[in-house]
Formats: sequence, structure tokens, C-alpha cells
Amino acid sequence: HLHRASLLLPALEAALANFSAGAAGGVVQPVRTVLPVPRHGGYLGVMPAYSAADDVLTTKLVTFYEHLKDSSVPSHQATVLLFEPSNGTLKAVLDGSVITAKRTAAVSAIATKLLMPAFAEVLCILGAGVQAYSHYDIFTELFTFKEVRIWNRTEEKAVKFASSVPGPVRVCSSAQEAVTGADVIVTVTMATAPILFGDWVKPGAHINAVGASRPDWRELDDELMKNSVLYVDSRDAALTESGDVILSGAEIFAELGEVLKGTKPALPEKTTVFKSLGMAVEDAVAAKFVYDAWSADN
Repeated sequence: HLHRASLLLPALEAALANFSAGAAGGVVQPVRTVLPVPRHGGYLGVMPAYSAADDVLTTKLVTFYEHLKDSSVPSHQATVLLFEPSNGTLKAVLDGSVITAKRTAAVSAIATKLLMPAFAEVLCILGAGVQAYSHYDIFTELFTFKEVRIWNRTEEKAVKFASSVPGPVRVCSSAQEAVTGADVIVTVTMATAPILFGDWVKPGAHINAVGASRPDWRELDDELMKNSVLYVDSRDAALTESGDVILSGAEIFAELGEVLKGTKPALPEKTTVFKSLGMAVEDAVAAKFVYDAWSADN
């Protein structure tokens, strides 16, 4: 039911705007709780949300293990629990990994639609994991790029990516080669130190920074963070969870929801960064979308 993630865009745009409207928007969502599992080097995240506009109540449980010896196990695994808001009954248990991949890429696409330069021709993806595929799918569905480039730390994964997606993709031997001249850049890596540097980036480019979801991890260097207009999904989350934001001291210009509401401008003529951390309300509206579609089929 999430084969075409673009179908999620209207619901996600409304949810982002409602979140940024504060109490009036009817979204109740704390910053995620992250429980370390020190013996095994992992984390358990808990992400509850309620949206009054959608009348949807969910919580997502997500585990994240950075360096697994068994590569057949994904680094991120997630489950979404969907409840009946009127009485608290558990209605459904959903595969949160698919929902996370699709809703994250859809929100990046919303940011890109608002912030990318007028004549964007080159898309660059840094990273070749699950999020690279979901971003490629929705970006090539919604936008027309003349060239798509990919770089990954292990080149075999980048080659595999290029051979398994439907359109032509240029595999680059370095991140700098991939980024140079690109109009839209997506970073979906497991990096803990910067892999994208400001002096490589074309003025006016738009960057979706999706990896580095811990306060001490980075994907982007200080120069890029400080010399770009910075948009986030949630100010509170960015100031608590994002190493790119916290360690660079970069100033947040707006939440994406503020742009969608019209209270803050999109500035596509500037170099822009959207720092995506993912929000529980995004999981909630995506889970409701899947559940409603499944219910209609059954």
C-alpha cells in the first residue's frame, strides 16, 4: 500500500503544518526517548504521537545497531502500533521499517519541492542503503533530473544500487566527485564524522541531510551548516538529537511546517539544508494511510 510514497504527500504536508502550529495544530508528540543497549552497542527508540486532525494514535518502536557483525540483519528495525484513539484498543501492528523508509523519503521530497533551485538537473545520493532506494524512487517519480549520481563508502554497494534501480545512475569514486555541480544532494549514510563539505557544494544547491541522528554524529561540515539556510522537521528534536545542528552551532531558520503554513519563506535561491530526523506524527499518518487502504481492500 506504500508502493507509491508520493500518495502520502498531502497527509504528511498537513501533519507537518499542524505540528508547527503548536497546540492549535492538535499534534501531541514528545521528542523521542532513546534507550541505549550498552552491552551490544544498540539503541531502542520510542516514538508516540497523536494527531487530532487525523484522529490517529500510534507509537513506533525502533531499534538501531550501528556496526552489526551479521550484515544480514538491518541496522534499523521498526514496528508501528496503531491504536483506536477513542478507547485505546490495539488495532494493528505494522512493519515500521517500510513506513520509516517511505515517509522519510516523502518528507525529503516535500522539502525538495519547496527548496530546490528552479532548474535542478543533477541529483546526488550519498549512501546506498534502504533510504537511498526510497529516496531514489520518490525523487525520480516527482522530479525530472538529467543525471543521478551515487557514492557509497563501499563501492560494491553503490554498483549494486545502480544496477538494481530502473533508471541510469552514475557511480562516483568519491563523495566530492558525486557532489560537484549537483543541484539536489541527499545524505543517507551511517557517517559519524562529516562526509559532505561546504566548499564542494554548488551555491544554491539543496541538501537533504537524513543520516547522523545522534547528538555526536555528523554528515555535514561546519562551513556547509553555517553558510546555508537551515530548515528542520522539529526544532526541539534538532537541538536535542542532531550532531550537525548542535556541534556546528548553526542557526535554525524554520521548521518545514512553518513554510507549509506560509509563516516562514522557502528560499530556493539560497543554498539550503533540510535536516531530517523523522517525527512520530509522520509515522502516525503513514500508518493510518496503510491501515485505511488495507481495510478498504478487505
